[in-house]
Amino acid sequence: MKINGAKWDESFYPSFTPEELLRMGIFGGKYFNNIKDQFPLDWFDDAKMVEPGKAADPNLNYYKVNASLTLSEWKEKGWIYAVDPNGWMQWYFHYFLGRRNKEMDTVQINRWKSLVARHMGQIKKKGSYTPKQGQTLLHWAYDVNLTPEQARVKFKTKFSKI
Repeated sequence: MKINGAKWDESFYPSFTPEELLRMGIFGGKYFNNIKDQFPLDWFDDAKMVEPGKAADPNLNYYKVNASLTLSEWKEKGWIYAVDPNGWMQWYFHYFLGRRNKEMDTVQINRWKSLVARHMGQIKKKGSYTPKQGQTLLHWAYDVNLTPEQARVKFKTKFSKI
């Protein structure tokens, strides 16, 4: 399947578009202040964001909890790469727009698959999820209320129209 003119990796099936994520509330409204100009401005029309220079506000998150590490913590863990110095979500927004970078795409899609599998496995075992798990999965564009098969179907249905 092609989205925005570029082939999409079949093993990567996010539940939400970048614009939807911004409207729902991710990263305490802080994440995109310094890179907003890299993306379509209309994505930010209804985005839940803090003013530049302000601290992240967990109340802007969809689940009203902090489920983020700081950018410096991401750097310490080796999760930040030069091509997308703000991390996974910056990569996803560019990927959504059609940018392809074989090495980074492989790294980030594998990180996405690992995180989703780990959290959804915990949720399946427990039978429910915490707000922090819901927010974490939302940060990775995954709907905590869907099984992997439901997420694949939703992706194919929704994203095929883009």
